[in-house]
Amino acid sequence: MENSVNLEPKIQPRQKRAKATYERLLDVAARLLEEEGVERISTNMIAERAGVTVPALYRYFPNKYAVLRALGDRLMERQNEVAMTWLSEQGEPDPVGLFESAEDFMLRTITVTVEQPGGLAVMRALRAVPTLQDVRLASHRQVTDLIVEYLATITPMESREKAWKQARFSVEMGYAAVEMALEEDRISREDIVKEAARQLRAYWAPWLENFRKNSDN
Repeated sequence: MENSVNLEPKIQPRQKRAKATYERLLDVAARLLEEEGVERISTNMIAERAGVTVPALYRYFPNKYAVLRALGDRLMERQNEVAMTWLSEQGEPDPVGLFESAEDFMLRTITVTVEQPGGLAVMRALRAVPTLQDVRLASHRQVTDLIVEYLATITPMESREKAWKQARFSVEMGYAAVEMALEEDRISREDIVKEAARQLRAYWAPWLENFRKNSDN
């Protein structure tokens, strides 16, 4: 598939009925993605399962990849809302508390992903389809920006670029743990996120130690 594929919806529905049709198309596409996979799913299949004509589907989406893009945007928006809520609940700026609550953040992300139709299948598609990968990258970079902005309110940064890089690695590690928790049935989800949170705290331990020293001075 070439990178020139149009991924933008044709129209954004405004009326209640049109919005309901739009969301139904996305829900159906997500379930078909779970059942059939990226290669086999088609606009004809989506339209038939949703009970609309193919021309009606094309009013909203030019091709199946635009549907998948919209699914990815919807899921990433929900996941990013979890991140924003998590950071807003931290109260007084506290990096120790932030990393202590990483487990809770991952569990919430798992919950919101499970609640979305075809959540895991959408996550896989965003990683597997080259033209959809920017959706995942943009989302993870946004969460990275949020974390760095939060940390910047706590202490001056010697290198914002270094902090961003460390936060970016952490975000990717966290989402990898979320995906593993949704796929692996030989380890409980709780144990997976607990171990991931432990590794993240170890990764940030030197930064936290430096923060404590600066706070004591």
